[in-house]
Amino acid sequence: MSAPVVVIGSGVAGLSAALALAPLPVVLVTKTGALASGSTPWAQGGIAAALGAGDSPEMHLADTVAAGAGLTDPVVTSLLTRQGAVAVRDLIDRGLPFDRDGTGAPLLGREAAHSVDRIIHAQGDRTGRVVADWLAAAVQAADHITVMTDTLAVDLVEADGRIAGVQVHGPAGWQVLAARAVVLASGGWGMVWRDTTNPAENTGDGLVMAARAGAMLADLEFMQFHPTALAVSDGSGARLPLLTEALRGAGAVLLDAAGGAFMAAEHPLADLAPRDVVARAVGQRIAAGEAVRLDLRPALKAKGVSGFPQVMEVCAAAGLDPLTDPVPVTPAAHYAMGGVVTDPRGRTSRSGLWACGEVACTGVHGANRLASNSLLEGLVFARQVAADLRATLSRPQAVTAVDLSTPVPVLSRVDAGPVQAVRAGMSQQVGLVRDAAGLSAVAAQIAAVPLQPLPMDASQAEIRQAVEARNLLTIAGLVTDAALRRRESRGAHWRRDYPEVNPALARRMTQRLGEDGQSAALAVVAT
Repeated sequence: MSAPVVVIGSGVAGLSAALALAPLPVVLVTKTGALASGSTPWAQGGIAAALGAGDSPEMHLADTVAAGAGLTDPVVTSLLTRQGAVAVRDLIDRGLPFDRDGTGAPLLGREAAHSVDRIIHAQGDRTGRVVADWLAAAVQAADHITVMTDTLAVDLVEADGRIAGVQVHGPAGWQVLAARAVVLASGGWGMVWRDTTNPAENTGDGLVMAARAGAMLADLEFMQFHPTALAVSDGSGARLPLLTEALRGAGAVLLDAAGGAFMAAEHPLADLAPRDVVARAVGQRIAAGEAVRLDLRPALKAKGVSGFPQVMEVCAAAGLDPLTDPVPVTPAAHYAMGGVVTDPRGRTSRSGLWACGEVACTGVHGANRLASNSLLEGLVFARQVAADLRATLSRPQAVTAVDLSTPVPVLSRVDAGPVQAVRAGMSQQVGLVRDAAGLSAVAAQIAAVPLQPLPMDASQAEIRQAVEARNLLTIAGLVTDAALRRRESRGAHWRRDYPEVNPALARRMTQRLGEDGQSAALAVVAT
């Protein structure tokens, strides 16, 4: 199968890119059975955009840069905040059913580290689901898009020094999809950690494919840990339900074991402090053996139960009644600030390969993402990628011949036990607080995971398990190496052996994957 563009991933970035590429023919590949997948359907917080009368893209830029702890690229972030307002207004004009106030204007809320109300929602805390379903319906109705579900992207294919396709495995077995351009929109890698808000499919497939193809990576040490996942783990490592930050924006309060509000003593913004501050404050108390709870009643009183339908559902499923009692919370891996390095057009360091969404490192998040900038980033940079590709592919080009008989990759079988042990080690030692001893121990643990040959007649499920295990272990090694090399504390990366910010390290740290599968660090470059 051949197409001008193959898009990998079906979250907000992949769906938006595929739609914006019209009229170019697109093959959209997703490993899930449902079209809309990844973190997007689970996003409760909303979309940040400068839409209000007292707001501006410049104010949004200032808040984003402040949250980024010295690593945010202000030029690219200015593009995000200016084009973000345009992109959201375009969705409103096209009929996406955002919530509105009594005057019919978009209803705006506030979250941590935002200076004004600028978060737009759809059906309260169902924003991500509404956006995902709306975009998925548009994709299914689009004549220029062919969708391949249940199809796992495994490796990028090269020809004549450029990325010219992708090797996939699905119901039809192994295939090579030739392409004039490949767009990675494959989401994040939150499943590398045991305690996570991410769905099971977030195993970093796109990041590892890019790394294996020699693309430049950056800022992998920065993983944002959401401070308020519902603490209902069954020990399996499955995703923890998220309690949106919009709750605290509407008045919800964190309480210690004695029932006292404690965030005012931690930060001037109290419960609306930046996420890294709140997550460490919660994590410190839990590590000391205290239970931390979130009192949702002020938020539910202010906005009503209908303002947070998804939160009410997850609480009820856990047998909790937030109208009666505060609910237990814990920090959990949530969003990756780093990824495949891209320029403002979404171009990576490899010719023929573009990236957008969480898999990309655009420079807008720095060391700590500002709340509700993630869906916005996916929308904006999907449009940037599409605009660049439409211009690029409109020019006559020689079509690179791709060997559609590319050999089936040699894969290793990894038992679930060692992978789960690495995920636990990542949560314990490469989580909220880190040090050299813990990081080195996890690096040794990763290196010691036993690998066995995968039989050639392996089933589709076995092949997916092997590829995802490969990807999780690869990313765990890359993240651990990056955290060891950043000998300071900044944003979401906190070292107890280097507790201060080092001004000399206010730089992006880049990595490539070595031929031995280990990290080969490059320069520390200015943003």
